[in-house]
Amino acid sequence: MRDRVRAEVVVRGRVQGVFFRASAQQEGLRLGLTGEVSNLPDGSVEAIVEGEKEAVEDFVAWCRRGPPSAEVDDVQVKLRPPRDEFRTFTVAR
Repeated sequence: MRDRVRAEVVVRGRVQGVFFRASAQQEGLRLGLTGEVSNLPDGSVEAIVEGEKEAVEDFVAWCRRGPPSAEVDDVQVKLRPPRDEFRTFTVAR
């Protein structure tokens, strides 16, 4: 069995209103991750993802780039043990 991890990711920059959440959901599903992505009041985006360590690392690398219209200034990542609370990858409102 491969190592499973949880990453709590906060992405700052021009990341709201540029399809960041929808693109992150597509990328998470493509990588076989579960979790959710949401806008935060300060203009940043938060993603909580769980899955195999390598896939989570690939997702974090994607967050550092974001979709073409985003301008990512900073990405903060906290790794935690998985909680297995998600069934799929969703966009939270």
